Amino acid sequence: MDKNNVIGLVLIFAILAGFFWLTKPSKEELEAAQHRRDSIMLVQAKADSVFKAISEQEQQVQNFDTNNNVQTLSTQNQKTILSDQYGVFANAKSGEEKFYTVETEKLKITFTNLGGKMYSVQLKEFSTYDSLPLILFEGNSNVFGANFFSNNRLIDTDKLFFIPVDGQQNAVTVDSKAGYDIAFRLSPFDGDSLLSDKYIEFKYHVPFDDYMIGADINIVGMNDYVYAHNRFIDFTWSMDLRQQEKLKENRLNGTNIFYKYDQDDVNKLTENKDGEEKLSVKTKWVSFKQQFFATSLIASGDKPFLSGVVSCSHDPKKADVDRYMKTMTAQMTIPYTGNYADTFSMSMYCGPNKFKELKKYDLGLEDQINLGGFFLVKWINRFAVITVFNFLEQFNWNYGIVILVLTILLKLFLLPITYKSYLNGAKMRALKPEIDVINAKYPDKDDAMKKQQATMDLYKKMKVNPMSGCLPQLLQFPILIAMFRFFPVSFELRQQSFLWATDLSTYDSIMNLPFTIPFYGDHVSLFTLLMTASTIIYSVLNNKQMGQTSQPGMKFMLYVMPIMFLGFFNSYSAGLSYYYLLANLITFAQMYIIGKIKTPEKLRAEILAKAALAKSKPQKKSRWQQRLEEMQKMQQQQAKRK
Repeated sequence: MDKNNVIGLVLIFAILAGFFWLTKPSKEELEAAQHRRDSIMLVQAKADSVFKAISEQEQQVQNFDTNNNVQTLSTQNQKTILSDQYGVFANAKSGEEKFYTVETEKLKITFTNLGGKMYSVQLKEFSTYDSLPLILFEGNSNVFGANFFSNNRLIDTDKLFFIPVDGQQNAVTVDSKAGYDIAFRLSPFDGDSLLSDKYIEFKYHVPFDDYMIGADINIVGMNDYVYAHNRFIDFTWSMDLRQQEKLKENRLNGTNIFYKYDQDDVNKLTENKDGEEKLSVKTKWVSFKQQFFATSLIASGDKPFLSGVVSCSHDPKKADVDRYMKTMTAQMTIPYTGNYADTFSMSMYCGPNKFKELKKYDLGLEDQINLGGFFLVKWINRFAVITVFNFLEQFNWNYGIVILVLTILLKLFLLPITYKSYLNGAKMRALKPEIDVINAKYPDKDDAMKKQQATMDLYKKMKVNPMSGCLPQLLQFPILIAMFRFFPVSFELRQQSFLWATDLSTYDSIMNLPFTIPFYGDHVSLFTLLMTASTIIYSVLNNKQMGQTSQPGMKFMLYVMPIMFLGFFNSYSAGLSYYYLLANLITFAQMYIIGKIKTPEKLRAEILAKAALAKSKPQKKSRWQQRLEEMQKMQQQQAKRK
């Protein structure tokens, strides 16, 4: 280590030390941070205790309903039992479930008075992979309710009957741009009298042509009935997700729970696994995401969720239920002041995971679409690929043609890099006679350093940089990864056919096998076969171009890697395999044209001419060459000592 290196390390250490000293928190800031942590732990502990109490009481009610048939008891006994369990909300435990349908251009929503919630949501513009209506969720497995203590009783609104406001019609078609409001109220009973001026109201706003549904919780006059000592109310949102696509699980674009902390980045549970996560700080939204659709619960305005717990699991008891995939649950705490009138505003997004659609809400919902973990890959997709793709969509071409044009544009953009890489390989081939002379001059392994020195001298003399081929490949790599991430998550390719592929967003199949091949699958994807064949051909041609065909290890990898990709891509997006096939074919054409323009004879003549011109000028050794010569001298001295 020389003097300059030592000085550089000392300066770096000094800068880092100064930075940490200047940015360290003050004593007051440390105390405030500790206070916030203590508050968060207290709120979370209270929330955990409430969630546990809810579970215990639900189990007690279930055991009671199982072991004691309420219908066999007298009316008075029924009232007594329900009054003991639900207090002033006992009358809301009994009732007849009724449904109310609100239909727009995009959505068909069915509400129920049981829990005052959305019973089902259908996306009218889309269908499942087998042409059935696309229903995001349906049935009483969908939980949407508040949990609170009332006179030492734990109340779960999801299991109580609400009253529709203003004589709600059974079926409504929204034809006004103002949208449509529907509300359900839960009021306490004073004896046999309903206190209609005191209520918990779930009020929904269904827009005319949007996927974002308003969902407000209004609490009016409930000071004596809703325990507000903890300054929060627990809210449970849960649903069973249904299979919408051909594959239940997609490794690149799977089913998962996403959430966004207030004023922070988007996070998620572990990909493609069951799990649970405690959200111990303020949270802006929680989303139950599927491959191409999402249902997201968003805290509107300046009141976020205080904390919560999210979990994703597969219930074995529901494994045989038609289209059942996973159960998603979010137990959130919402602020409650205990005032006479209190409102917590929420919104629920029920729609496609289309980047442009999610981006317009400016909530970070588009971050659920995995465009690549590395920031450069993500930027390429967001600001280049998606922009060009959306522009090409305007021409109403088949999406196979859109991918073709997109690939051509990308290859034209990368043409200077491809040209540079090809020239580098061609120059190396042009110098093969000189390289062979050097190899013949130094055949022994002990002369490896001399051979390397002579080779570098030749490259320097001929003005050829052997490392110049690496940079073009590195520049292309982020784009290669970007396209790998883009096609599996591109909603635009969903159910779009091209040639023999019926859906470019999933695998194409020209033959279904009666058995499953490990690491391959039970079908044959033609696009994947063609892509694999073109990759092998490209690798062989590129290897010949670089003059490395004599390396047995390289020959082995030329065939093993594409075959591994064959099994890997067989169940992936047909659009992705189709893109790689096109990229290989266009590269073949570019290499052929460049080869016709820059023949080996022309290149060799250019190299020799540049070398002759450079010979007349004074030569300066690079640091790397100087160090290489020093190492060679040291090696020679050590050999003499022996």
